[in-house]
Amino acid sequence: MKILAVEFSSAQRSVAVWDAGGSGASPALLGSALQPPMPTHDHSPFPIQHSQFSFQRSLGLVEEALAEANCRREEIGALAVGLGPGSYTGIRGAIALAQGWQLGRETRLLGVSSVECLAAQAQADGWRGPVNIIIDAQRHEFYLARYDLGQTGWREAAALRLAPLAEIQALAGAGRTLLGPEVARWSGGGKDLYPAAVMLGRLACARQDFVPGETLEPIYLRETAFKKAPPPRVNP
Repeated sequence: MKILAVEFSSAQRSVAVWDAGGSGASPALLGSALQPPMPTHDHSPFPIQHSQFSFQRSLGLVEEALAEANCRREEIGALAVGLGPGSYTGIRGAIALAQGWQLGRETRLLGVSSVECLAAQAQADGWRGPVNIIIDAQRHEFYLARYDLGQTGWREAAALRLAPLAEIQALAGAGRTLLGPEVARWSGGGKDLYPAAVMLGRLACARQDFVPGETLEPIYLRETAFKKAPPPRVNP
């Protein structure tokens, strides 16, 4: 089965095509496409979300990855989507893409935590011991999770939660390992690490927990609240 992995949860967006293998064959990466983060001139610790990344440009990554993999759309048996947390617009766009693909071709879908993807990437890159995965949550808050990375895998040591900037700065001051998208912008000791579709697809190759498209939801720890607009004024 061929899997299309879509990771749009950060300023660095990417797509990858994997062959999940089967019948004793190992999974194989067939093709990928990457849209690196655009440079920003905002030196504040809380930059505005990267609106320069249009969804149309992101869709172009799908075509690039399919072309590199020499794979037609109808050959895709499953889509894997990075659920964040991160860019709410980017994640929603990836989910919409997956939902439309399932409606059109009855393709199987699954969602993967972008934090788990980051932990797997860090382990594959040679990081060992406790690491703190940090993602900007806006509103002067950050998503924070801790993982223990070993030679053969990783383990969640502290579940994902929201944390204030002061706590992140305290972790940096204590010499803790901080990893995440653009983490170096607000922590001098942090190392930038972006969730990548290549790792997302690799994780998806080992999973079978497919879901209906309507059940895919971004990982978002805040309660969603909407204020109803007042009725329109009637001019006398």
